[in-house]
Amino acid sequence: MFPPRQWVRRSLRVTQECSKTMQIAIPKENRPGELRVAASPETVKKFITMGFDVIVEKGAGAGASMADAAYAEAGASLAADGAEACAAADIVMKVRKPIGPGAEVAGQADEVAQLKSGAVLICLLEPFQDRPLIDALAARGVTAFALEMIPRITRAQSMDVLSSQANVAGYKAVLDAIDAYGRAVPMMSTAAGRVVPAQAFIMGVGVAGLQAIATAKRLGAVVSATDVRPATKEQVESLGGTFVAVENEEFLQAQTDGGYAKEMSDDYKRQQADLVAQTITKMDIVITTALIPGRPAPVLVTEDHIKSMKPGAVVVDLAAEAGGNCPLTKVGKVVRKHGVTIIGHGNWPSRVPETTSQLYARNLLNFLTPLWDPEAKALTLNREDEIVAGAMVTEGGAVVHPALAAAEGA
Repeated sequence: MFPPRQWVRRSLRVTQECSKTMQIAIPKENRPGELRVAASPETVKKFITMGFDVIVEKGAGAGASMADAAYAEAGASLAADGAEACAAADIVMKVRKPIGPGAEVAGQADEVAQLKSGAVLICLLEPFQDRPLIDALAARGVTAFALEMIPRITRAQSMDVLSSQANVAGYKAVLDAIDAYGRAVPMMSTAAGRVVPAQAFIMGVGVAGLQAIATAKRLGAVVSATDVRPATKEQVESLGGTFVAVENEEFLQAQTDGGYAKEMSDDYKRQQADLVAQTITKMDIVITTALIPGRPAPVLVTEDHIKSMKPGAVVVDLAAEAGGNCPLTKVGKVVRKHGVTIIGHGNWPSRVPETTSQLYARNLLNFLTPLWDPEAKALTLNREDEIVAGAMVTEGGAVVHPALAAAEGA
């Protein structure tokens, strides 16, 4: 935290450096399979109204059905490539983290080298998974914000990229499951007889899980769900699902005041595992959503569970890129084991790129707007603000986030 005098000097310095019109760059995403873009024509127009200049790399929005002409009509300039877009940019907005020096991405340039010293980078940075990149950004003099580290407080809800992207991922998981499922999902009464509805089981009732419950229910499935937090029971039932959990006294006390799950006893874990095993044998579709930031995904569906399922059943593993909630999941692939189809696509939000790009772009607009001083035409990066402090990873040539500094010390 800056002492008062130093903070005053810093504020003056930022204002003086930003006396010219600040420029936002939107480069094209270069990681394989990434179709999203960090700004939409709608948000570009709003940034320009705020007083920014915006430059967009040609083709940046093509994967999300956002044409260069639409950006130009919104008032953006177009750059031939990422290097041109970022060369003079004060703020660079991306979806995925930049490709750093020595990173293995075939045919792609070092994107960190394209950033000017003093630039502000805003993206999904994965700071705990890629420390060399964080160090490279610090050495480059970049002020980097990791959007996934924005604190989940009421004031920051409109900036929550994890929620906006997970919401769509949960929806798409149900559609992909139904596409792989060889039977009809809703109940049908026909002259040839009745078709029974599919049974869907959602494991993990976060944002993705809730959307999966709602989507499966709308499409006619009989839905049940499980989670270790007792507060989620009411959410599941409000969407028309059946809650599956061992609801003893320990379960009722299994959540902290902050809404996080407590560690359960071995006896409770055994009882819950038995109940889940009994439930999975009846299911046609299972969707797993459990992710722990910075850690491998927990195993929810074992090989024995897969063996017990009906032939033709489908498991969708939303945690495939983090190691998977099922040990049989193959990231980026659809496999069939013991008669069950296991879907392990990576980057689920990019499977619905137009919608997720629109939502992500609004998240970025909502993040940047409170930092903008329209009179001074400058950013105000107050590190006493919990949103700034929570998301800022590097600044002034150093790694400044306390959690990363602690990890480095450890």
